[in-house]
Amino acid sequence: MKVSPIELAGVIDHTLLKPEATNNDIVALCRQARVFGFATVCINPCYIALARRELEKSPVGVCTVIGFPLGAGNPAVKAAEAAAAVRAGATELDVVMNIGFLKSGFIRQVKDDLEGVLHAARHEGQGVTVKIILEACLLTDEEKVEACRLAVAVGADYVKTSTGFSNGGALVSDVRLLRKSVGSETGVKASGGIRNLAAALSMLNAGANRLGSSSGVAIINELKLQRT
Repeated sequence: MKVSPIELAGVIDHTLLKPEATNNDIVALCRQARVFGFATVCINPCYIALARRELEKSPVGVCTVIGFPLGAGNPAVKAAEAAAAVRAGATELDVVMNIGFLKSGFIRQVKDDLEGVLHAARHEGQGVTVKIILEACLLTDEEKVEACRLAVAVGADYVKTSTGFSNGGALVSDVRLLRKSVGSETGVKASGGIRNLAAALSMLNAGANRLGSSSGVAIINELKLQRT
């Protein structure tokens, strides 16, 4: 795949979700996102307002995580968290599916959980993008397909491979399966362990149209170096 640095930066969520991330770290992240033109900064909810201020009058979006990293919170709390995030200025939400319920076969409960989050988020802001994190490393292929079906059924904009906090990250095989399962109308975000240009391009070639990475600056600089 041939892609320019601007094009590649435009599909990267510039990510910093470490619990020890400081106010100054988030300011630096936002400034990098402005310079490189990343799609969003992906941050913990406590920093939404800060990121929104830092990115004022910038096309860079503010992405945050809901039910992170386990997805197993009370559905009402997840919905309230989503609504609060949008009110604070988030433009994109990465929502962790309840993996234990999915593996238990509690399909109705999983769907209700996701629908509650989407309804709460879009009640606060109609243009909010919602991605559903499947944590693919914990699922069988059959469960991944079912998770994709549920995400599409509730109207999610993307499915996402991983939180990056479990026992595995994005795999090319998972991206291919997710793309096949959701079709062409729903996005696929690959996230977890994407630390260099080769990994980024392999995910895009497999069908991802958004990448989550804490190594976005290094990836874009590697591409620029290749093109000189």
